[in-house]
Amino acid sequence: MDLRAAIIGCGLIGTKRAKALNGVKLVAVADSDVGRARKLAAVGGPCAAESDWRKVVGREDVDMVFVATSNDCLVPAALSAVEAGKHVLVEKPGARNADELAPLVEAARSAGVVVKVGFNHRFHPALLKAKSVVDSGALGKLMYVRARYGHGGRLGMEREWRADRSRAGGGEMLDQGVHLIDLSRWFLGEFTEVSGHIGTFFWPMEVEDNGFALLKTAAGQVAFLHASCTEWKNMFSFEIYGRDGKLQVDGLGGSYGVERLTWYRMLRQMGPPETTIWEYPFEDRSWNEELSNFLECIAGRAKVCGGLEDAQKALEIVGRVYEDNRR
Repeated sequence: MDLRAAIIGCGLIGTKRAKALNGVKLVAVADSDVGRARKLAAVGGPCAAESDWRKVVGREDVDMVFVATSNDCLVPAALSAVEAGKHVLVEKPGARNADELAPLVEAARSAGVVVKVGFNHRFHPALLKAKSVVDSGALGKLMYVRARYGHGGRLGMEREWRADRSRAGGGEMLDQGVHLIDLSRWFLGEFTEVSGHIGTFFWPMEVEDNGFALLKTAAGQVAFLHASCTEWKNMFSFEIYGRDGKLQVDGLGGSYGVERLTWYRMLRQMGPPETTIWEYPFEDRSWNEELSNFLECIAGRAKVCGGLEDAQKALEIVGRVYEDNRR
């Protein structure tokens, strides 16, 4: 079956989704800036360009909808698409908070369609390789995760929608931090204890520019996370510590540096570990790999990797960190 797609939100992420469609036909796009919609429509081949996403989700020639809007519009657009019987890939964080996401979770359960959340970091090759190593048992019992993710911001960032609490729902803890939380859950499982701190250290905006979280599983495993937009040099570092060794993922390609996985194997006599390094210098294909998973799910051949329940759990953790800072 030839599947046909619509994209709502024609900014950076919507454009990345369009470029990764891999044979899926793009038939309609929508953006409040109709000029931006027309620009993406021209890149993706002849297709309809609208300023109102409501004109897109109900089209009979649309099988799936990608929602890449500001956070305040994610649920309304995705919910409308689900109610129209479309498969949906909605970008992270899925909503501004867990309560806002709940109606979409409920609708997806009864609609008989596939709904995925854009946790594309799960599909980076270094993280996929790390997951296979962990799942093989080669790292031994996992002890903790230490992770940092940040960028240096840009001139005028404090005037963007991400700096507007009413539209974004939160700052860095919700924006990049939700990726770190999702990956930590992917490796360690559910967290039963949550604490953290948020702060606005540099940018003149009403949301945090740094978020710190300390998460703990029932088994005592810990994730120590820091998301920042005062990093100045873009960086990504995700370290997984086991009793028999450590995995370290650095970089995501592009401005974040070459993606690299380093495996430090503890030797029986301890001392310097045996070290293996994999590098992935090619362009970021996580968007393509995530689409492949989405299509396999639609075909009934795979389970969603990074779905609404994962987003809901991550948002609940973000919410608990925010609550920590309101006391």
